[in-house]
Amino acid sequence: MIEPPETYSAWSFLSNHGHVLMCIARDSNVRVREIARDVGITERAVHRILGELEEAGVIVRTRNGRRTHYEINERLPLRHPIEAEHSVGELVRLIGS
Repeated sequence: MIEPPETYSAWSFLSNHGHVLMCIARDSNVRVREIARDVGITERAVHRILGELEEAGVIVRTRNGRRTHYEINERLPLRHPIEAEHSVGELVRLIGS
């Protein structure tokens, strides 16, 4: 594995939406608090992003008692025209491998 430089810059290749999606891909029963901690954003921001992902059809949320289960729609094409020929599932598999 290549070691990152000692000084990280402030930008990232994935947006917070991508980071939240990857947290869900790792654990479909992940808690909002855990997502917020891992991504480095507030729980309120996570709730907003989850709502946007759900509205776009990227995820489906199902309540199971006090917990929430997330399912990723892997067949959905990516949103930007540059990568629209690829699916959400391809992104998750690429980054998660």
